[in-house]
Parts: sequence; structure tokens; C-alpha cells
Amino acid sequence: MMALPTAAVAADPVPASLRPAAPDAPKRIVSMLPSLTETVCAVGACDRLVGTDRYSDWPDAVRKLPKVGGIGDPSVESILALRPDLVLARPNSRVVPRLVSLGVRVVVYDIKTHADMRRVMEDVAKITGRPGAGEEAWQKVDRQISAAVLRMPPSWKNARVYVEMHGGTAAASESSFIGETLIRLGLRNVVPGNMGPFPRLGPEFIVRARPDVLVTSALSDPALIATRPGWNSLEAVKAGRHCSYGGPHFDMLLRPGPRLGEAADELVDCLRRLGDRPGS
Repeated sequence: MMALPTAAVAADPVPASLRPAAPDAPKRIVSMLPSLTETVCAVGACDRLVGTDRYSDWPDAVRKLPKVGGIGDPSVESILALRPDLVLARPNSRVVPRLVSLGVRVVVYDIKTHADMRRVMEDVAKITGRPGAGEEAWQKVDRQISAAVLRMPPSWKNARVYVEMHGGTAAASESSFIGETLIRLGLRNVVPGNMGPFPRLGPEFIVRARPDVLVTSALSDPALIATRPGWNSLEAVKAGRHCSYGGPHFDMLLRPGPRLGEAADELVDCLRRLGDRPGS
């Protein structure tokens, strides 16, 4: 995490030295990322939100809030019109330097791992004047993942999994919060962590990796997936070993926020529906 009293932007999740000196708890928060919106609500400060990015859609209450653009087209004017006393954003958001130059308090978070998630939950809770609520939110996620582990079908232990993001333009590796969730479940991610948390991959990489199961958005039509170069040779494709999620359910897996434990549970549900893993 970092608070930005000046235009300086760094990428460390929690550089305490950059935090401003204990300002009053904010009353008008604009969140520029769905996972941060969900975290604000998870620590009990949903009523402080006055605006969000257009993709924030959980809990239902935030759907009615004014939208200030998306990741690629945030609007400084729309944000300023809401008179925020705190803006939560990602480090590379292009509006951050402008907002800081105009005197708006901005805190940015770069969330890639479970440890980052926990720190951000704790920090958002402190910033909003609810110390302790962040750790409670994290412990709930942790308990849900632990419960999902107990439901894992034994035949799927050490199964090789490919988690596709954004219609195949990126994947979740071992070093991402999604990859760490797979490890907790006893699964093996076919994308190594040394490629970075969310690397871009060509279709030939997956052909070589030969995953046992594919995890994708429902927008990735299984019939079209089979037409990717070489993918019709994959046993996971031929056998239909494919966990495909509709938008809201896939969002739970892709967002490093308070619903990640539910996403782990849904992944286990899918594996159970697929039956025993061949060759196990």
C-alpha cells in the first residue's frame, strides 16, 4: 500500500513511511478497482463509498453508486465532482498523478498475493477507522479456503490446472493470489511463478503444459477453445474437463478480495462434478 501526499508513485504494497499522519477517517471514498470496493464493504465501510469504477458490482448496494470510468478510461472530472476525501486506486492508474497534484488524498494498492490481500484488508480497515475489521475479513477468507481444501476430491490432488484470464490474453501463475489458492487446494498450476503473476502466453505454451483441467470464463466458448492451434490434442479439451464460470462467479476468482474463499469453494464444486480424474 502507499498513500500519496505528493505525486510520487511506488509499487510496494505497504510502505508505511509514505502514509500521511493519521488524518480523520474518510467519509467520501471513491474506489477505482472492484477488489478495493469489495474490501471497503467487507470491513464495514460501504456507506463511505460515494463512487466507484464501472466494473464494481458487489455487493449490490454499490451498483447504484456513480461510476467514474474504468481501468482504461478513468475520469478525473467525474471523480472530483464527487468531492472525495480519499481515492483508492491501483499504482498504474493514469489519474493518480493528476489527483495528487490537485490535493486529493490517494492511496494505491498493488495486490498480487495472499499476503498482499491480508495487508490491504488490514490497512483499509485502519484508514476507515475500523481497526481489527481487516483481519476479521482475511480470517473469513482463510477459513473458507481451508474448508474447501477438506472437500477436494482425492483423485484431483496434484492435478495440473490452467487458469485463463481476460479471454486468453493472460493466465494466472503460481506466484499470483489465484496460484496460491490452487496450491492451498493441493493443485498444480501449469504456469510457473517465475513468469510473473499474470503472464501473457501463446497457445503453444498450454499445448506443451498439458493441463488436466481448464478454468476459464464462460465467455471462452469451449467449441472455440478447441480451435486454438494444437488445443484439440489436449485431453482436457477432448474430455471436456473444463470449469467455465459466468461473469459474476469468475469475478470472485479474478478479484483479490473478500470473496476469494467462495471462489475456491466453487472450483472444488466443479472438480467434484467432473468426477474422478483419469489415471489418478
